[in-house]
Amino acid sequence: MAILVGKNTRVIVQGITGREGSFHTKLMLEYGTKIVAGVTPGKGGMTIHGVPVYNTIREALREHNADASIIFVPAKYASDAVFEAIDAELNPIVVITEHIPVHETLKFIRYAKLKSIYIIGPNTPGIITPGQCKLGIMPASMFKEGEIGLVSRSGTLTYEIARVLANHGYGITTAVGIGGDPVTGLNFIEVLEMFKEDPQTKAVIIVGEIGGDMEERTAEYIAKTNYPKPVVAYIAGKTAPPEKRMGHAGAIIMLGMGDYESKVKALRKNGVAVASIPSEIPKLLSKHL
Repeated sequence: MAILVGKNTRVIVQGITGREGSFHTKLMLEYGTKIVAGVTPGKGGMTIHGVPVYNTIREALREHNADASIIFVPAKYASDAVFEAIDAELNPIVVITEHIPVHETLKFIRYAKLKSIYIIGPNTPGIITPGQCKLGIMPASMFKEGEIGLVSRSGTLTYEIARVLANHGYGITTAVGIGGDPVTGLNFIEVLEMFKEDPQTKAVIIVGEIGGDMEERTAEYIAKTNYPKPVVAYIAGKTAPPEKRMGHAGAIIMLGMGDYESKVKALRKNGVAVASIPSEIPKLLSKHL
């Protein structure tokens, strides 16, 4: 079993004719992802890597059944693409695009929630259920099938931790990159809820970053709900100076909230083991599995 995507997920790629869309469509197809159609306004009638291209999602759905969407549309037009996917009831919708204005992100996330549709991102590496479906830009070779759920705010660390796990004999049920922006569709708590219901997932790793209070709220949720599976965490940004905006738009530290120490303290206080470096994660997992 998998969460959100699996071997039968049929996908539409929005922005398929662009450089990124075309490049990653090829890699997703090679992995075995079922991409049934692409959408780029004005480019209907083309084919990209054997995938037919349509002007709109509505046109694509007249010819194909589809479940999910992945969006490679430039930031200026990305929110229109998300609204189009929501109206077509595609679920989940993976928004790879960076630099979407926060007020636009808030609007489409609110709209998606009203329709019970999951948005992954924006500014995300995507989601992968190893051996079944890759809906994103992650290097698939680092992800091995297994029993660990992985949810992360950092793209690069998602791959790095997947590689560390594989080197120690652990694999992943599903890895979800929730995105590095200040506002994201899915959050840690929602993904932990999904992993809780997945019988194949025996433990969960959360990869946090400085900025915001998502990790602190997640720590409280884990304690309050007496979360039934072991959770191990890693927080990036230990050496970041306070009051400084880091590379990610989400990484701003203010007034002792959102910094490395406050996140680690909140997690440990609520019973979550926190690794100091990624290579410690397998050792912490081995205590529970």
